Amino acid sequence: MSRREDFRAGLAATTPVMVGVVPFGLVAGAAAVGAGLSVLQAAALSVVVFAGASQLAMIELLGGDGALLVVVGTALIINSRLVMYSASLAPHFVEEDSRWRGLMAYVLTDQAFALAVTRYAEGMEGVTRRRWYFLGTAAPLWAVWQVCTVVGAVAGARVPAWLPLRFAVPLTFLALLVPAAAKNRATATAAVVGGGVATAGVALPFNLGLLAGALAGVAVGTGVAVWAGVGAPAEVPE
Repeated sequence: MSRREDFRAGLAATTPVMVGVVPFGLVAGAAAVGAGLSVLQAAALSVVVFAGASQLAMIELLGGDGALLVVVGTALIINSRLVMYSASLAPHFVEEDSRWRGLMAYVLTDQAFALAVTRYAEGMEGVTRRRWYFLGTAAPLWAVWQVCTVVGAVAGARVPAWLPLRFAVPLTFLALLVPAAAKNRATATAAVVGGGVATAGVALPFNLGLLAGALAGVAVGTGVAVWAGVGAPAEVPE
């Protein structure tokens, strides 16, 4: 197959996923404006961070006057899963140029990772083919996310002040959390422990309860995953 065909194959695989990304991006843009960011700031946040869950967490903390250290720390903890994704994909791109690896790391998302590792497990020879398939899944998601964030920010700026857009953020988190928590015991335990600790620490200053909940959830979820034997090392391609 040619590079274009591999890219199109990735695009075809990710197209159904983009249907769910559209409302999420619109909410992220509208929530950013609702939290006091300008349209330009919302767009810049989306381009620089490009991670839905951590973007929403940052917006929520910024809207609640959270300390900058807590905002950045929370985003780093939520995005720490991307380190594991990268480690899992690395054996497939040992021979890849560092510039391509940097680009792929930037556009890496949960959806692109899941689609790529599934396709690679079925057999895809050659680093060039794997690169263009991955970009076919990741690049369209990036483009749709940026457009939807800007549209949501512009539309959100025109929404009357009495309409509580901030309610959309926790609702979106719930829509992400419930299916993820149902996958296995480790994610369910992480969700319960993280939510419980964050709730118990709601009175802590600088919104530190959310940071403590994220740390506790990651620690306990990782422990359960190790105990259950989830996450065996990825098979290195020949």
